[in-house]
Amino acid sequence: MEFITLQTERLILRGISPEVYDYAFHLPENETREFFGFSTNIQLDLERKRYEGGLRTFNKTFLYFQLIDKKSDAIMGWCGFHTWYTDHDRAELGYGLYSDYFKRQGFMSEAIPTILEYGFNEMNLHRIEAFASARNTPSIKLLASNNFKKEGVLMEHYLIDGVYEDSEVYAVIKSN
Repeated sequence: MEFITLQTERLILRGISPEVYDYAFHLPENETREFFGFSTNIQLDLERKRYEGGLRTFNKTFLYFQLIDKKSDAIMGWCGFHTWYTDHDRAELGYGLYSDYFKRQGFMSEAIPTILEYGFNEMNLHRIEAFASARNTPSIKLLASNNFKKEGVLMEHYLIDGVYEDSEVYAVIKSN
């Protein structure tokens, strides 16, 4: 299988698309878990459930990237477009690290500019949006440092641990 691969100073960014999921979930279970960088079968089972539920619809798909440390080959997390509206040239940016160990080391700050550039130039996106809790100061700072502008608030947008939380909406538009 050929992967989209981007690089930064410290990271390899390996593209994950619906086709890659098809490939990964036809590997033996231990290889699938290793491929995604999961440390437990619980994580793998949740991902398998998403996969079996269908990953793509008529005008919506995704492309995200695993963050792989060049020195250790550890899969640290992911960053990319988990909701890509192909008919509208826009996508929602999301990101996460698998362990607190990797936080506050600048890995997301390093990955996001490369991924945004790929989105605008290779995926032909016009708009990239992101949602963040008003309490998530690190995420809001990360978005601001990448030229995202706050557009508003979506009331009770996410259900987290039985509580509906608002989301702040941020976006960046492709400059011509």
